[in-house]
Amino acid sequence: MDPQKKYTDSGIEVKQLYTGDDLPLTSNEMPGSFPFTRGVQPDMYRGKLWTMRQYAGFSTAEESNKRYHYLLSQGVSGLSVAFDLPTQIGYDSDHELAEGEVGKVGVAIDSIEDMQTLFKGIKLEDVSTSMTINATGFILLSLYVALAKQQGADLKKISGTIQNDILKEYAARGTYIYPPKPSMRIITDIFEWCSQEVPKWNTISISGYHIREAGSTAVQEIAFTLSNGKAYVQAAQKKGLDINVFGKRLSFFFNAHNNLFEEVAKFRAARRMWATIMKDLGATDPKAMMLRFHTQTGGSTLTAQQPLNNISRVTIQTLAAVLGGTQSLHTNGYDEALSLPTEAAARIALRTQQIVAFESGATDTVDPLAGSYYVETLTRQVEEEAWKLIHKIDAMGGSVSAIEEGFIQDEIARSAYDYQRNIETGEKIIVGVNKFQVEENNSTPILKVDDSIRTVQAEKLKILRSNRDHAKCDQLLQLLSDKASSGENIMPVVVEAVEAKCTLGEIADTLRELYGEYR
Repeated sequence: MDPQKKYTDSGIEVKQLYTGDDLPLTSNEMPGSFPFTRGVQPDMYRGKLWTMRQYAGFSTAEESNKRYHYLLSQGVSGLSVAFDLPTQIGYDSDHELAEGEVGKVGVAIDSIEDMQTLFKGIKLEDVSTSMTINATGFILLSLYVALAKQQGADLKKISGTIQNDILKEYAARGTYIYPPKPSMRIITDIFEWCSQEVPKWNTISISGYHIREAGSTAVQEIAFTLSNGKAYVQAAQKKGLDINVFGKRLSFFFNAHNNLFEEVAKFRAARRMWATIMKDLGATDPKAMMLRFHTQTGGSTLTAQQPLNNISRVTIQTLAAVLGGTQSLHTNGYDEALSLPTEAAARIALRTQQIVAFESGATDTVDPLAGSYYVETLTRQVEEEAWKLIHKIDAMGGSVSAIEEGFIQDEIARSAYDYQRNIETGEKIIVGVNKFQVEENNSTPILKVDDSIRTVQAEKLKILRSNRDHAKCDQLLQLLSDKASSGENIMPVVVEAVEAKCTLGEIADTLRELYGEYR
């Protein structure tokens, strides 16, 4: 790149001045109408603010439950659950491979009893819950539904989202269990079952967040995410599902980084592109063409050096998400480059959203940056570059093939390398890291999770297993294997299994034996 010129983080050249001559020739697009560039609601935040979530989960279900009650008391309008690594990859806490990881990056959930504790004192009918879970998403959703039934909730009113996006796990994150094809089959089972049983549930949150965290650019983030979305839609159509029905329950999950205008352009371009993709795949209902998305501020942008600077970064990222029209938002704690967020850091993160919502004026009008010479031009350029990548992936046979060939992984790795090299050469300035450094004696409070959590969970599992009907559990696990083999929808039997106190690890292992593990 020419050092005399300016570029966005995706390498798009930024001119010194934009005028009306740069504006793309577009019709008079309106918010709430195809192709939704300007937003999915005609009145956007004047009608309803985005859902303010705080991603939380650590240690035991008891500890996480306390944090949820605290966050609800502080004004969050939706819960967002982080699970520990063993839960994410289908191991009970007492499994040998769980050692050292129980309760560390999220809450440990082994059984229906943990789920009861996690949501103690919280009516599931009254909250919207997002669960960041993929390979074992079908089990966690079953646990949530089983708990809702125990609470006497109307399943038709239960709302929330499971991430359930396995393709980005192969491409960027790594918490997969089964090979791609059986994993895709489980996802379409979830689509089908939820459309009948829990129609307000968002069955997938197609995630660009982790693609970006792995080092992609903004352009790659939406190109790879929308390609994955297309693969899920095509898999569901192959199963005979109606795009106008399941299409309304698809949601997306994007990252917000520091380049304010490129991020806003990215969100606007993604909406326009998804509407076009869904229309081309046969959707006729406008609600099935809407790209609705959750945003999380960029974890990889946070620095361990001068951590209070992260409050400013998160504020810029919050503005990008709001000006870009997000439906839901999580803001990171300033201390997250050091540890899980403390209660104080989580409170500041939530207050950042509330200040933008109630003090900044950013919510007073729809799509406030529309008509900006720069933002409109950048929206078009981001879209053009993203389409080029999508067409490449289509030529390979779609996302599954592109992942199997390593194309997506290689593209992300190359971008991550370039970004890091630019920081090391000083071409990219990170305040407090490669410029404006100070001598630091870091006294930021850190949240520590005790290793004894595994012993606590193992004891709970021992008691659970001694107080259940073993014959019934064995019978249900065998039935799960039979239904998975025959191609029948597995969700009804998984719900029955968790109700009978089968553990997460036992259910995951039943399918491991059948499908094998992806290497």
